Order: sequence, then C-alpha cells, then structure tokens
Amino acid sequence: QVQLAESGGGLVQPGGSLRLPCAAPDPARTGFILLYDTIGWFRQAPGKQCEGLACIGVREGRPTYTASAEGRFTTSRDKVNNTVYLQMDRLQPEDTAVYYCATDCELFVRALVGSWGQGTQVTVSS
Repeated sequence: QVQLAESGGGLVQPGGSLRLPCAAPDPARTGFILLYDTIGWFRQAPGKQCEGLACIGVREGRPTYTASAEGRFTTSRDKVNNTVYLQMDRLQPEDTAVYYCATDCELFVRALVGSWGQGTQVTVSS
C-alpha cells in the first residue's frame, strides 16, 4: 500500500522553480504525517544512483540538507494540511530526475527508508 504521494513535477526551464508536495494518497487520512518522525526527499537521475536531498523532522520542523540541495532547495511541512514540500529554485538540467518523498530519511540512506512515494518526474530543459 502506497503511503505517500508526490505531485508537482513537470517541465521547467533552466533557472526556474518548482514546488513538490508530498501528501497521503487518500485525502481522508488526516494527520498522516504525524505518524512519521521524518519525511524527506530523494531523487534518481537516469544512469545515476539515488541521492538524498532534504529531510525534515515532522514535529519540530527542523530541516537538514545534503550538499546537492543546500542553498537551492528548501523543505517544509504543513501539519494542518498534512503535506511536506520541496521548494526547488534555480533549477538546472542536471536536476532532471524522478523525485521521491520518503519517510525515515534522517541519515539519507536508501536502505533505511521506511516508505516511498511513487515519484514525480522533473525535467529541466529549454
């Protein structure tokens, strides 16, 4: 059973921005993000390994970032709307990838992730 659902992907020009929401697939699942300690973001580009980007503590709202995300990406959580966001600015073609939200992300280790979303494609191209 899919626990998370990303959206907001698409085609964007270099230098542009996108915001990706991550929420429960079933809107009736109120309070779902409070089931998890951390929710965050990974991505996988064609031919490359999956890499961690950002992770946020659901209760206190403290984010952490990897070097790939620091300075351009921002994660936040909205407990009222049960949504975690990834704001991506100054996107470049090398940011083209499938973006996934995931739980248990604090160590940015794929094998330790509890649940994954199905992913949303982001393509940066002119």
